[in-house]
Amino acid sequence: MTDLQSWVAPTFHGLADLLASAPAETWDAPSLCEKWQVRHVVAHVTMPARLTPEQFGAEMAAAGGDFGLLSNSVAARDASLPVADHLDALRSPLLHRWQPPGGGAAGALSHAVIHSLDVTVALDRPAVAPVEAVVAVLDQLTAANGAWFGVDLTGVRLEAADIDWNWGSGEVVGADSGALVALLSGRALPDGRALPRA
Repeated sequence: MTDLQSWVAPTFHGLADLLASAPAETWDAPSLCEKWQVRHVVAHVTMPARLTPEQFGAEMAAAGGDFGLLSNSVAARDASLPVADHLDALRSPLLHRWQPPGGGAAGALSHAVIHSLDVTVALDRPAVAPVEAVVAVLDQLTAANGAWFGVDLTGVRLEAADIDWNWGSGEVVGADSGALVALLSGRALPDGRALPRA
């Protein structure tokens, strides 16, 4: 069994490398996360590199224990940080070691892969996560039968166009493996495709 955590660092390094070489306006491009630009996604995923556990606790208290509210407020505030700070945070060993409370290495990997795809799929760029990491997250999301993000997989067969991976039976939904992760994560693709909600 491969250590899932070992794929987190290359995913974030890949995202940093992509954004470091991209035009400045890329940071203001829309991501797959509703109402978030690329800079908001990066500000969100790099919270563990910026906030100590004590600071995170204070942010959570200020948000009344609502993680969604905390995520939106921190992303809105920290999105305007200098690009160099965002890139440093993506490359931070603190971020690469971080695991979400109760989520373990599987949660850390899905967080890194899904949010990196929120950027790369929206920008029509190849996934930055190792292909094995993308497959591991596909397997996690389908093992939960779509429940993590409230998608309905009844009568759906998922087929990856770029690798040998498929799941389910019924109406075929075909896309690159990264786009399939995005669909399973409740996102709408740039072409408008989305999986039905449960």
